[in-house]
Amino acid sequence: MTAPILSLNGVNRSFGPIQILFDVSIDLRPGEVHALIGENGAGKSTTMKIMSGYLAPTTGEVRLDQRPVAFGGSQNAEAQGVVLIHQEFNLAEQLSVEQNIFLGRELRRGLFLDKRAMRAQTATLLDRLQCRVHPDARVRDISNPDKQMVEIAKALGRNARVLIMDEPTAVLTNREAEVLFEQVDRLRSEGVAILFTSHKLDEVKRISDRVTVMRDGRVVLTAPTSEMTEDAMANAMVGREMSDLFPRRTTPLGGDVALRVRGLTVPGHAEDISFDLRRGEILGMAGLVGSGRTETMEGLVGLRRHVGQVEIEGRPVVIRSPREAQALGLVYLTEDRKGRGLVLNMGMRENLTLQSLPRFAQPFLDRTAEDAALDRAVRDFDIRAPSRAVRVRNLSGGNQQKLLIAKIMQADPRIVIIDEPTRGIDIGTKQQIYDFIHRLSGQGVSIIVISSELPEVIGLSDRVLVMRQGRLMGAVEGPAKTEDAIVRLAMGLDARTEGEAA
Repeated sequence: MTAPILSLNGVNRSFGPIQILFDVSIDLRPGEVHALIGENGAGKSTTMKIMSGYLAPTTGEVRLDQRPVAFGGSQNAEAQGVVLIHQEFNLAEQLSVEQNIFLGRELRRGLFLDKRAMRAQTATLLDRLQCRVHPDARVRDISNPDKQMVEIAKALGRNARVLIMDEPTAVLTNREAEVLFEQVDRLRSEGVAILFTSHKLDEVKRISDRVTVMRDGRVVLTAPTSEMTEDAMANAMVGREMSDLFPRRTTPLGGDVALRVRGLTVPGHAEDISFDLRRGEILGMAGLVGSGRTETMEGLVGLRRHVGQVEIEGRPVVIRSPREAQALGLVYLTEDRKGRGLVLNMGMRENLTLQSLPRFAQPFLDRTAEDAALDRAVRDFDIRAPSRAVRVRNLSGGNQQKLLIAKIMQADPRIVIIDEPTRGIDIGTKQQIYDFIHRLSGQGVSIIVISSELPEVIGLSDRVLVMRQGRLMGAVEGPAKTEDAIVRLAMGLDARTEGEAA
């Protein structure tokens, strides 16, 4: 086997009295994609930060080219060819692509910037990645996959020998992810060692040569990817069988219509959308990116201007804001939990009660009642945090999502819309959220699930509505609820009548 470029040997890491990593060993070899997977809180992020110089191990050893090394910071690690691409884009949106690639390490000719040299090197890097973005383009104006390419170009511009990629496809469509994978294959062929993390096990199977599984701060398995099935990976991550990922319906659907929508139009995004949602039903919404799924639901709850007729439990209603929707028993869980769902710099208690604050202020804020509500949420939703005082930004993605669900449930809704319920969440937490959604359904709560993951929308839903270019193309249910049927509708290859869709 080729000798590793970078490795951790027996690494432990503690934060104060709390130990996070236990005897972690992992190595990265040139020309290999090594996947690192595990549930949220398994220790992946801490491991990546130690490998890239953002953190130092408490004990144990980091080795570069088989020699012990102490990076002393990420800049020193980058100078030696070890680069971490964070899950959240680390780009200056107002600057150009060229300026971002050379930010903090600008080339100079004497006292002046050597713009010609930076322009030429930027073009070379982008061409190497087959990225057609112009060096002068503002980062804010380019697509997410192009931003990912710019991040990789930055890394290559630092002569990266080791590229650590933290959830690089979390915000990408399947098509965009395939473009990224082509570039990863290209980098592998050039001898770059790549560490790749993803909660999407089909991606891990597609792109990696070896896979390491972490659980509770420990490495529990390292094996060639070719010897691992997706089920085996999932089982290793959570320490139990995952064959029954999606719960089966145990309560019959009610016949009553909880929500009736007729002719809902969101200007510029959706037109003439009509459907019924029964009491206790889980209704899926599928479609390609840009189909108008999210915008339709945002219009329904008053986040966007809209026209059309809406009835809740047989009563005509007018919804002009999310507050009015909530008062009618309808709540919406946004797909953007960090940007719009939670206040990251606030604590768990403040986030939990913010949307239902009047319940806890009569007339003064009742901190005791808030604390009791947080205790119930932590118990009922299995929210895992080192302390109740932790800022929400320091929770894992899965625990942030569970807190967001607990937040909207403070309103005791009868209708819940959940947009991308498990984006960027590990397989074990996904199962918890699926169980919770089914428990709600069994209690008579009506649920709409918007998801880009076809297995998820099929496995969760009683019925799936499919949208294309702002229009409802049809509905599938029962034996016809297959990926092929949904894709055909989403691509306009098949269509049902409006009555069938409703």
